[in-house]
Amino acid sequence: MSDTTQIEEPLVKIRGLTFRRGSRAIFDGIDIDIQRGKVTAIMGPSGTGKTTLLKLIGGQLRPDAGTIHVDGQDIHALNTRELYKLRMRMGMLFQSGALLTDISVFENVAYPIREHTDLPESMIRKLLLLKLEAVGLRGARDLMPSELSGGMARRVALARAMVLDPMMIMYDEPFTGQDPISMGVLVKLIRKLNDASRLSSIIVSHDVQETAQIADQIYVISNGRVIESGSPERIMNSELEWTDQFVHGHADGPVPFHYPAADLDEDLLSGSRMESSC
Repeated sequence: MSDTTQIEEPLVKIRGLTFRRGSRAIFDGIDIDIQRGKVTAIMGPSGTGKTTLLKLIGGQLRPDAGTIHVDGQDIHALNTRELYKLRMRMGMLFQSGALLTDISVFENVAYPIREHTDLPESMIRKLLLLKLEAVGLRGARDLMPSELSGGMARRVALARAMVLDPMMIMYDEPFTGQDPISMGVLVKLIRKLNDASRLSSIIVSHDVQETAQIADQIYVISNGRVIESGSPERIMNSELEWTDQFVHGHADGPVPFHYPAADLDEDLLSGSRMESSC
């Protein structure tokens, strides 16, 4: 009798992913695994394609090469109906919160249920109160989005993302623009809800300390490649110069300050030549 244990297949399996915008390679053959029941962070400087990766996982964008399997299904081989059905099992917390401004907190959270189910109003009410209680905002159910603080709005958006009991929630820069207290609440909530609801979570962020507190696995990406991956402890104590510069915010290192450009003197001279020819 074999004593080997079967390794569970990742919820999201990315292999050889290549995606370009014009001549620029956003991703150049990357491999990423999102494990079931875990919090996986995708980190890197602004402009490295973190939000683009979420859109590829959700099937909003198509790769130039490679595959993305979500719960065993090739996301880009699905027809529209199959993709729609799979997306119902994915929650999304947008960076802006993306609340509908003309309806109350209660109706914002209820919106996915009304769109995708035929549940009676009595059941919707009970379900909504439980979800709002989970994020600490049951008492705010009658408020309008304009009456919420930034942290409260993000928590309402989180309640909406989890209202259909998805298998996975994707977080797009969840800590951006939050004050220290709101940020601390969100950090605790994401970890608590992931474990209590047996979710799988994907966080894309450049907020290093907050993300490292709750992540089980971190992928650091830049220039279309996975620079390094591992536990938060490994990433925070990395010996790679690039990772060390990013996670500790060093001004000097392999990540350049200047966007690639021609030599400054040549650029200035070419401008002078153009003026003299006019």
